Amino acid sequence: MGKILTLHVFVSGKVQGVWYRGWTVKEAAKLNLNGWVRNLLDGRVELLISGPGVAVGKLIKLLWEGPTGAVVTEVTTETVEEKPESGFVQLSTK
Repeated sequence: MGKILTLHVFVSGKVQGVWYRGWTVKEAAKLNLNGWVRNLLDGRVELLISGPGVAVGKLIKLLWEGPTGAVVTEVTTETVEEKPESGFVQLSTK
């Protein structure tokens, strides 16, 4: 399974209004990751991603691509100790 890695992530660019959160939930589920995704009022998308390091790395690469219509300009990550509940969900805008 590998070491569990948890990242706090911010994605910038044209990432709202393009189904980015729904797409992220779908991709995270395929990788059996835990965490959440939500829009921020400043136009970014925020995520907490947790799972085996290899799977987390795959999702980070996918976040740069995003769904059709997204234009990602920046993905920032920070390793954190926080552990999300099981599953990957979409939260309300903050």
